[in-house]
Parts: sequence; structure tokens; C-alpha cells
Amino acid sequence: MTFRALAVLVMCLAPVAASGGGSQERGHPPTIAIIIDDMGYNLHEGQRLARMDQPLTLAFLPFRHHTVPLAKLAHRHSKEIILHAPMANTRNIGLGPAGLTPDMDEPTMARTLRRALQSIPYVQGVNNHMGSLLTQQIEPMQWVMKELDRYPLYFVDSRTIATSVAGTVAAAQKIPSLTRDVFLDHEQTEEFVDQQFKLLIEKAKANGTAIGIGHPHTVTVDYLEKHLPELDEQGIALATVSGLWAMRNGNRVMFAEGEKEPIVPMVARSKED
Repeated sequence: MTFRALAVLVMCLAPVAASGGGSQERGHPPTIAIIIDDMGYNLHEGQRLARMDQPLTLAFLPFRHHTVPLAKLAHRHSKEIILHAPMANTRNIGLGPAGLTPDMDEPTMARTLRRALQSIPYVQGVNNHMGSLLTQQIEPMQWVMKELDRYPLYFVDSRTIATSVAGTVAAAQKIPSLTRDVFLDHEQTEEFVDQQFKLLIEKAKANGTAIGIGHPHTVTVDYLEKHLPELDEQGIALATVSGLWAMRNGNRVMFAEGEKEPIVPMVARSKED
């Protein structure tokens, strides 16, 4: 697909991507998925999240001190693991290792993203860390999705800016894709997290499903630890991101066996993994 054709398709798809996930899915209770970003820094809260009984999706920053051991622990506790890919932002905040920036050419961006993916054990998807600058640019997003298309991975647009085209470029390139509905904790108080969590549930009731993003802050982990076990009584289901995608797509699998090439991990795995 040419750059011009993709740009036209993105403009056509943009209203669809901005919606909350379509009409109510039939045959399922209202269902939420919760992604926890910025995994890999905070060992204590990361361990708490990994050991929770509920099916959370944990987004790991690449090459952070605790990323590999926490990802292995999370996998043992049946969590879904994705790469939290650092992308350039409009405030010039540092990205750390494996950051994707507009000054990269396509081979550099692809190589940087590939190494980040190889650094995360059991990776099943990708969402963007920051990215308010890069996710507005069609060509870099096209390069990102071209690399992701090689592997059995989905993409979640964290939508850190309203004018992001990341999700629509992913959809245009036929990568399984979803978009964040609610940020849970950009104010770190119990009252705010409670307000946002209730908003997430309301969106799920209205649209069938909804995706929330939080972070490994103590207030967030405390809140989830207390309130996630109450969801059943409220008639609300909790799913991983891939599970929620399947619900939105007639319960079909994302990828046929052998359809994509495997990600060759750069980290050694111990026998118990």
C-alpha cells in the first residue's frame, strides 16, 4: 500500500477507531480489560499485580531492571504480557532504552522495535508508552505496523493524544487492534481511580466492552486488589486484551498456526519457565 493510499484510508477509518468498540456484543456480559503500563520499574507493586487472581494484561517497558523476572512471574500466574513501546512525545520527555523517534529511518525503527520485542518474554502484543508526537505521524506508524505484522501480535493504541493515527494505521494494515477507552489513574488518589473505574464499567455497559489503562502505583494496585473480586457480583466480566478482541470478533482466533514468524527471545529462559 502506498503512503498516499494509506493516508486516505486512515482518514476514512478515523471515526471508526474513535468509537468505543461498537455496539453491545451479544451473548456476553459487559466486559472490561485492564492494561497496567510501565511494568519493569517497581518490583514490589509489579509482583502484587503479577500474582493477582484476575486476568490482567501487563505492559512491560523494554530493558528495565525488573522487566524480565516480572514478566516470567506474570506468565506463571497466567497474565497476558505486552511490550510497552516507548515513542516520542510532544513534551520531549526522555524515553529510555528502545525509544522510537521521528528522526529514525525505517530500518533503524524496525530494528529498535524488534530488539524491544525480543527482550520481553512471552510477549503477545504492543501498546505505546507516551507517543503523543510519534503516533500522530502516519509514515512512522506505518513502519511500526510493518514490523509488527511479521509476528503474532496485536496493537493497542494507548491514545495519549486525541489525534493519534496509530490505531487506524494498524487497522489499515490488518493488524488486530484496539484502542484505550479510559485512563484510570493520571491523578493518584483513591477517589479519582474509583471515578475512572466506574466510568470504565459504564462504557462497557454501553458498548459491550471497554479497555482501561492504569499504572503500578500503590493506590491503583490497592484499588484493583479490593474491587476486582467484586466484579462478578456486579455482572461485569474481566478479560485479557486478546480475550476482549476475540469477543469483538466472533470468538475467532487472531492468527492461524504458522501464519506468523515467532519472536526469537534475546533472554534465556530457565527450566521452570
